[in-house]
Amino acid sequence: MEEKILITVGRQIGSGGLQVARLLAKELGVDVYDKNLLMMTAKESGIAPEILASKDEKPAGLGRFAKFLGIRSSVYADSQVYSDASTLSSDDLFALQSQVIRAVADKGSGIFVGRCADYVLRDYSHLMSVFITGDEADRIARVMNRENLDESGARKFIADGERRRSDYYNYYTFKKWGSSASYDLCLNTSRFGIEQTAAYIIRLYKEFKG
Repeated sequence: MEEKILITVGRQIGSGGLQVARLLAKELGVDVYDKNLLMMTAKESGIAPEILASKDEKPAGLGRFAKFLGIRSSVYADSQVYSDASTLSSDDLFALQSQVIRAVADKGSGIFVGRCADYVLRDYSHLMSVFITGDEADRIARVMNRENLDESGARKFIADGERRRSDYYNYYTFKKWGSSASYDLCLNTSRFGIEQTAAYIIRLYKEFKG
């Protein structure tokens, strides 16, 4: 039986993190899980993908005080999620998606992008969590090209998107999105390039497992 490979990839917008994840998957011969997790969750839950997409990577907005009062307790109880799509909350989607992520990890290997996968899989011994960043100028240029935006639009696109990612990650993990303390490894694609970044991760992962 082949040894399990589990790597999670968090990333700044425009850093090339998804490209890095896809290279990792290709070189290691495993699947990459990103937005396809929504489709998998939809299939498992029977809830329409567009309903899940409307709640995707969005915190419930109750605030930290509510968390300590136990309002989110259903998130960690597999049998507590709602089956009624009309009352589906962001917490319910997080619970459903977390179950899918763990089910995939239980069955085999994978590269997981975003969706707090580093937290969801934190108890798995083969896990390495990675965060991909990049210099601001490079990230802006990449977003301008990818989204067909001017510099001002790209800056706003990045700021808005990263605020949503940060709010979501911080809410569900009790950690800080993008902080080096939240991950095993942080790499800057502006310094190393996409391919070399992926190569470093693979080498360090093999050493880590060895």
